[in-house]
Amino acid sequence: MHPRDQTIFALSSGRPPSAIAIVRLSGPMAESVIAGLAGKTPVPRLATRALLRDSNHQPIDDAVVLWFPGPASATGEDVAEFHVHGGRAVLAAMFDAIAAFDNVRPAEPGEFTRRAFENGKLDLTEAEGLDDLIHADTDRQRRQALRQLKGLLGDRARDWRERIIAASALIEAGIDFSDEGDVPAELIGSALEKIRALHDEIKQVLAGQGLGERLRDGLVVAIAGPPNVGKSTLINQLAKREVAIVSPHAGTTRDVIEVQLDLDGYPVTVIDTAGIRETDDPVEQEGVRRARARAAEADLVLWLADSGDAKAGHGGATPTWLVRNKIDLVRTMTGEGGSYPEFRISAARGDGLSELIAALVGFAQDYFGTSEGGLISRTRQRGLLQETVESLQRGIDVVGQGEELAAEELRRAAFSLGRLLGRVDVEDILDVIFREFCVGK
Repeated sequence: MHPRDQTIFALSSGRPPSAIAIVRLSGPMAESVIAGLAGKTPVPRLATRALLRDSNHQPIDDAVVLWFPGPASATGEDVAEFHVHGGRAVLAAMFDAIAAFDNVRPAEPGEFTRRAFENGKLDLTEAEGLDDLIHADTDRQRRQALRQLKGLLGDRARDWRERIIAASALIEAGIDFSDEGDVPAELIGSALEKIRALHDEIKQVLAGQGLGERLRDGLVVAIAGPPNVGKSTLINQLAKREVAIVSPHAGTTRDVIEVQLDLDGYPVTVIDTAGIRETDDPVEQEGVRRARARAAEADLVLWLADSGDAKAGHGGATPTWLVRNKIDLVRTMTGEGGSYPEFRISAARGDGLSELIAALVGFAQDYFGTSEGGLISRTRQRGLLQETVESLQRGIDVVGQGEELAAEELRRAAFSLGRLLGRVDVEDILDVIFREFCVGK
């Protein structure tokens, strides 16, 4: 039996031990498994309490079972769920009992969602939204992922594709009726109007400057500066836990340390880098090299310094703030930050941290902008929409040179949107032509 025809099962809740664990099955053997373990097939979509028993009739657990006959299920196949107690021994017994059935195997990563996609329950943009929802760290990321899961981009892409197919059908019909006088000109003109409107609409979506991708990936803030200025202390304060070793000895931080923060719903990754200085230690040299590289790749650099005449030393194109640390130890600080925004804090005592965090939230608001309204959340999506726009533009450019060339460009545009959704069917254009124009009659 082909692996796709087998029934799959997996733990669909968190790691054990837990109060409750959910074991899910999907496939043609789901009903046999639930009936075999629970003693009977429960009423569809009704939570039913049952004592589960293995093939030797030994009790496994007192559980709640759910039965979802396909295609009205999450995957489009027969689906069964067992809500059992989340102990490791219970789950081990459950897995052994389920695996004892023929043609039932553990699921591969993402296989439930893959089957939902293959059975038309999700398109690729919705599947990506589901993945983003699972991995969302902040409330804003959650809301964006949920909108994608609900079809924010997919619904628009389906509409665009249908309109492209309709325009393509007009052009191809014009080609077929080329001997009918002014009929082709009328059809081509209508198609060209549709193509231009589509081109402008999708191009406007692409002009969103990647705000949706930004929200998904998060803001990266690098803490950089010389050794022993309090970088590790600052990242510990921001994380509200000890993520970096604090030591009075220079060169303690050798590698990049990252911590994920939720600043007012915005996802922020703060990285603590090695102290930047000249050194003969090859290990510390590598740490300095990595520190410079990460600072250059960051979206914002906090250059930490504790001397009165210190200036920000990053010097790159990345936005940089000068953060003067240890104000509790230095009485006078006469240095100027130059063109850099300047903050004065005590990372050890907490002085000035609230002002620095408030400024970071403001920077995040400007950085992410109105990303919650953005349709695009992944580079893959942006690339395919860009291909669509380019094909539409070429189609507009070649209309006067030959309708066959324009039709080919529209096919490419529809194909790109089909790849975006994961639905590619070259017969769609023919279906529209036969239905709308009665070609052949």
